[in-house]
Amino acid sequence: MNLRRIAAVASKEWREITRDRMFLILAFLIPFVWMLVFGYGMVLDVENIPYAVLDYDRSELSRDYLHRFEQSRYFDFRGAVRDERDIEGLLAGGSVRAVIIVPEKFQERLVEGSAASVKTLVEGIIPLRSDIIKGYIIAINAAFSRDMVAQYVARVRHLPLEQAQALMEPVRLEVRYLYNQAVKSAWTMAPSLMMMVLSLFPPLLTALGIVREKERGSIYNIYSSTVTRHEFVVGKLLPYTLISVINILVLWSMAVFLFGAPFKGDPLFFFVASVVFVLCTTGIGLVVSMLVKTQQAALIITLLVSLIPTINYSGMFFPASSLTGGAQVFSYLFPAKYYTEIVRGSFLKGVGFDVLWQDVLILAVYAVILRMVAFFLLTKRPRA
Repeated sequence: MNLRRIAAVASKEWREITRDRMFLILAFLIPFVWMLVFGYGMVLDVENIPYAVLDYDRSELSRDYLHRFEQSRYFDFRGAVRDERDIEGLLAGGSVRAVIIVPEKFQERLVEGSAASVKTLVEGIIPLRSDIIKGYIIAINAAFSRDMVAQYVARVRHLPLEQAQALMEPVRLEVRYLYNQAVKSAWTMAPSLMMMVLSLFPPLLTALGIVREKERGSIYNIYSSTVTRHEFVVGKLLPYTLISVINILVLWSMAVFLFGAPFKGDPLFFFVASVVFVLCTTGIGLVVSMLVKTQQAALIITLLVSLIPTINYSGMFFPASSLTGGAQVFSYLFPAKYYTEIVRGSFLKGVGFDVLWQDVLILAVYAVILRMVAFFLLTKRPRA
């Protein structure tokens, strides 16, 4: 390969990129906006749940019971309901997500040692969120019930309250969250969004940039020149790889400084692994550009082969191991899965090459294979 011819092809491509303002915006601004919009929009934390209460008893114990929900950071008190007929309108209109109904004689039954049933209505449109809300309510209810029984035992046996509480809970469960101690979805989603952006835009830019020459007819200059196929492929990819490398730094900075995701790994390893992933994704765009003749077709196909597998099979929202049947095997065919392991391992777990070397190696193999495929698809003779 002649380095001067590669530099000439790369220089020509860079001038084409900088001359087209819309393409330049697509290259640098859209990834930033994409990360910004989805970073703030994909918040999976279930907190500040709007709820209302209907207290038929209006006793000291009922107020104590409901006050525990007000103290919780997971719930946002929106007021009391006077009539049960008003509840359906609140839930249907989205004003509240849950309603807690305390029955009459709540305190009287508890003082007598009888059980009292508290009715809770939870909006069930989104099952995952509904199950989480239900879990919060069960936990608060269980804590209140445990305290009530502990007070009863302390009063009957004439024991200190602390000793009675210990009798009620002889085995205490202590749960510690590793790697994401605050259990914040932003810490997980920000690195994953970085993977998502790098899965979509490098192949999209590459495919559109090369197919654009086919539409304009300037590709015939390459056919008639002394530039070899290797030189053409390398020279074409250099500007898009450089743009993607700049985007790596921008997206990493946004994940760390804007969304507060902790970075615990080796910066050099992560940068090298990200560049390898970019070489892989630009290879996807290169293969697509060899197969189509219009930018519209390049856009649609690149979105199909990049975005959909990235969302469904990369482990971005749920682990790939939870997929069933052929879907789990299918996930191993997409590079995004391996880069997801790299970004989360580098950001949250603080692991490096000694743990993630297999993922980097697989991405490198993908990059080589994709370039080989593109090389054999490229011909110096125009197709009819």
